[in-house]
Amino acid sequence: MFFRWDWLRPQLTAPIVPTLGPLHPDALTVGVFEEVLRVADTGGFLPYDKDRRWGGEKAERVLREDVVHQAERTLVPTVTRRGRGTVKVFAYGMRDSVVNEAAELAAKLAAAHDVPGARVVRPLGPETAHPRGTRIQLKDFTTGPCSAPDGPVRPVTAWPAAVRDTFAPFAETMAADGLAFLHTRMRASRCGPVLAAAVEDRIVGAIGPMEIQPDAIGHPQLMPQYFAVLPDARGQGLGRLLWRAAMHWGRRHGAAYQLLQTEVGGPSDQLCLSEGLNSLGFSHTTHV
Repeated sequence: MFFRWDWLRPQLTAPIVPTLGPLHPDALTVGVFEEVLRVADTGGFLPYDKDRRWGGEKAERVLREDVVHQAERTLVPTVTRRGRGTVKVFAYGMRDSVVNEAAELAAKLAAAHDVPGARVVRPLGPETAHPRGTRIQLKDFTTGPCSAPDGPVRPVTAWPAAVRDTFAPFAETMAADGLAFLHTRMRASRCGPVLAAAVEDRIVGAIGPMEIQPDAIGHPQLMPQYFAVLPDARGQGLGRLLWRAAMHWGRRHGAAYQLLQTEVGGPSDQLCLSEGLNSLGFSHTTHV
């Protein structure tokens, strides 16, 4: 075993695992970290990797020979060839100096692997004052009902053909939010249902795909979705309707929970906070 849990566990101020992202706190074990190292050079996915549903090979892998694991800090570097390539160093430790050490390692490894991007990812606890970056939020479906919202939201396939035909231009407009990619998956019938909001026979918002997958300890997790509303349709409560419809779908189909990542202070962050989700901490990325 490479990692000592008595060293690593106190350093995990937020439940973030390299190459996997956020995990439910109950699924955060030393075994998960060990398995991430085990598949580092295979190009394969762990069974509970959220990226597994998209197929192909795993784009990001741990540079296991360069991992630093000590009682006071753990640095886990990864490299991805997506785009022009990026090295990220996940910096676990209570002292702020861990960020500087991680930055030095990221710059060194970026040069060694001939990639232009170098970043440090610092998990921070939920008690962090004035946080920046991404908030990790937990929706627990076991603590109460998720009623179906009353509004113009239904699966894309349930809208009349004339309304369905407006999904393509909507998706292109919101390509930066991943909707164009989602549309390609929908046309290939390679993803779960997508929920859409329509106003005056035009799709103006969507969330999906709706899919459930077991996590590292076998609990059913509602997978992350792409989520967007056209700028000219915002301010009408459609985003909240879509989100509540997605949560109702997850609860009705047996999901135990969902993890969401929201930009601190952004519209989705404010929505989730107002809906009573539990904050598990933050992830702050620094460009080196």
